[in-house]
Amino acid sequence: MDKSKVKILVVDDEQGLCAGVQEALRREGYVVDATTDAPAALKLAQSRLYNLVVSDIKMPGLSGLELLAQVRGFSRDTLFILMTAYGTVESAVEAMKQGAYDYLPKPIDMKRLRALVQKALEFQAVVAENSELRLRLHTRAETGLLVGGSEPMRAVARFIAEVANSDVTVLIEGESGTGKEIVARSIHAQSTRCNRPFISVNCAALAEQLLEAELFGHAKGAFTGAVANKPGRFQLADGGTLFLDEIGDLSPKGQGDLLRVLEDGAFRMVGGSDLIRVNVRVIAATNKKLGEAVAEGKFREDLFYRLQIVPIVMPPLRERAEDIPLLIERFFEQFTAKHKRRHKRMSAEALQLCQRFPWPGNVRQLRNVIERVVITCREVEAGVSHLPDFLRDYDQNTTTFTVRPGTPLAEVEKLLIRQTLTHVTSNREAAARALGISRRALQYKLKHYGLLEGSAAGEPPAPPSELLGPS
Repeated sequence: MDKSKVKILVVDDEQGLCAGVQEALRREGYVVDATTDAPAALKLAQSRLYNLVVSDIKMPGLSGLELLAQVRGFSRDTLFILMTAYGTVESAVEAMKQGAYDYLPKPIDMKRLRALVQKALEFQAVVAENSELRLRLHTRAETGLLVGGSEPMRAVARFIAEVANSDVTVLIEGESGTGKEIVARSIHAQSTRCNRPFISVNCAALAEQLLEAELFGHAKGAFTGAVANKPGRFQLADGGTLFLDEIGDLSPKGQGDLLRVLEDGAFRMVGGSDLIRVNVRVIAATNKKLGEAVAEGKFREDLFYRLQIVPIVMPPLRERAEDIPLLIERFFEQFTAKHKRRHKRMSAEALQLCQRFPWPGNVRQLRNVIERVVITCREVEAGVSHLPDFLRDYDQNTTTFTVRPGTPLAEVEKLLIRQTLTHVTSNREAAARALGISRRALQYKLKHYGLLEGSAAGEPPAPPSELLGPS
């Protein structure tokens, strides 16, 4: 075990003891943070992944047991050793029941502390051999698929930051596989509800006759087989966030039921008479254009406007090809850890091919391809030959394009620019060099032909002087 990579947090409101434990563990080679303030310790644990927390049980503001419960709520792999004064054995027993690894009586025997820390970390290492747990330890603090420095992704990140600490309803729109649930989880993680449940429901996967009971629960005897009260997803998410995926597939009755809960914050269980009130933040997602569904009478207009108080649009991967190298690097990290393979990288040629491909399955499809490469490629560097056939076939089939005789030159130029950015390189400076023009000239043409997001091919701005020619 490399002790320099082990992170430990020490929490005790007694300054001298806190500093003494920190120093003793630092001498062992661990990375050790310490604080005398329990609420501050919670914030540290939310911002940094700790292998182990050594905490006092009785502290002002937040007890050691409360700290344990909250930290384990978002980092279940973090171990706890709790320090307790003599005469509070009951608290120590309760701590063990709630998930603490062990406890130490005060005054602290530093030799015993060091041995117990070593034992706890060895236990954690054994458990971490489980690939799923090993992956969580490695990537819990990461943002998953929500990576990229492209302007569309920066806009999404800004929206998340703006809405996270409010309780406003959010509607996330985007094609399948773009990472809509990742956005929902990011909003929840950055909100004041982060220590409360995040409950997800796939509306498309539930039959209409089951949806009401699934969302609102059912009372004992409500129907055959209902032998006891069963809480619904709204009750399970009380105080937290309810994520309604594929909201566009919700039945007309389900739409009406949902609207009433959003408006009133209350509902009745199926077969029940008591009115139940909950405090739930709703985030919905869809891969359909709900505005069009409203116009066609397939989705309630009042529910649509209630959901899209804050709309967030996830861009398809083909519109942010510059993010693909970052995503590939992230997936290599995840899957080499998951499958216990040595770290891999992708060759420049293979990376360019991935950037040229339009990815109809978006980030999910790219993720699956990289997992396949991790499993099947034995070399450290994955080349074009290690990519699936559909990628190589696509590249071969898109090296040329046909122009119909009589096509206006402006249309030909527009098509050539679009094909170059799609199939040669998404980098505008490199594309300009390939086309034999300056980057400034390319920027002008992109605006002129409406190839920039939000631009229109109307009256173009004044062209750069290099395009005007002699007067």
